[in-house]
Amino acid sequence: MTKKKHLTQRQQQRIVDNAGKRLRAPKNKGVESVDDTSFAAAETGLILSRFGQHADVEDSEGTVVRCNMRRSVASLVTGDRVVWRRSLQPTGGVDGVIDAVEERSSVLLRPDFYDGLKPVAANIDLMIIVSAVLPALSLNIIDRYLVAAEMTGIKPLLVINKVDLLSSVELAQTEQQLALYRKLGYDFLAVSAKSGVGMQQLLDYLHSGTSIFVGQSGVGKSSLMNHLMPGLEAHTREVSGNSGLGQHTTTVSRLYHLPEGGDLIDSPGIREFALWHLTPEEVTQGFTEFTPWLGRCKFRDCKHISDPGCAIQHAVESGDVSTERYDSYLKILASMAQDKPNYF
Repeated sequence: MTKKKHLTQRQQQRIVDNAGKRLRAPKNKGVESVDDTSFAAAETGLILSRFGQHADVEDSEGTVVRCNMRRSVASLVTGDRVVWRRSLQPTGGVDGVIDAVEERSSVLLRPDFYDGLKPVAANIDLMIIVSAVLPALSLNIIDRYLVAAEMTGIKPLLVINKVDLLSSVELAQTEQQLALYRKLGYDFLAVSAKSGVGMQQLLDYLHSGTSIFVGQSGVGKSSLMNHLMPGLEAHTREVSGNSGLGQHTTTVSRLYHLPEGGDLIDSPGIREFALWHLTPEEVTQGFTEFTPWLGRCKFRDCKHISDPGCAIQHAVESGDVSTERYDSYLKILASMAQDKPNYF
């Protein structure tokens, strides 16, 4: 007989509260109209993936059940811990219902011009920022993800993929470009899903906690997944020869258990990673090397762009802050006003 996890008092109270809401809600459509006696006792689970109003929930024994979501569940993403109940008469289709979502330790949000802020995944311990030498190595994209990591409190790891395409001289130049990040305390790895270079070191980072792959389309996240999990056969495509831009291969976030321990979330690739949902002050805080200079400007409302007596600009001139990072910071600030939708 399998042993079920006991619910905490807080989880039990959430179930009671949600049940009360459902009793007061209209009973005319959707999962809310289903008789609650059709479901077993509540238990905890882990969201492996989300598909519209359905989600794949993994129970304490590793069984995956596709479930409906209560309308009272406002937000649900891969990595969420939930309280759910399975159907007493499973059909092999949608065989459960999600009642509540547990409090998150972290959540990664992706700004979408049409849909606003979209949560990508929750309860993440390590954000693996994947870049590649093809189509091009973009330090500005790396900086955008680092700002997001700093604002969410998720530890970042920089991974440069496809280094098998570089000569020894080009590889040395790339590592020199990234040296400034190591100086700031960020770890980075040069890897190749094709040749296997650096893959064991990457695995060493993944053996505990929950990690997520993020990055532009075409940087090879799915190829890395295939190498880390032989047999997964995640769908991959060659980078478009016409545009040089990556093809979208992963359409929804999905959590996988690694054979040697740890969980890994593969997230959809994107063309750009905007930060218009943040304030300029938050972006400034996301550049950790600026911290010693904050509050030392001549004017309290200094924008750190062209203001006289700016401490950060002085730090750039003195070499305490890199010109490359400061220029990237200015590009992000300029793009925020340009990319921000009118409704936000």
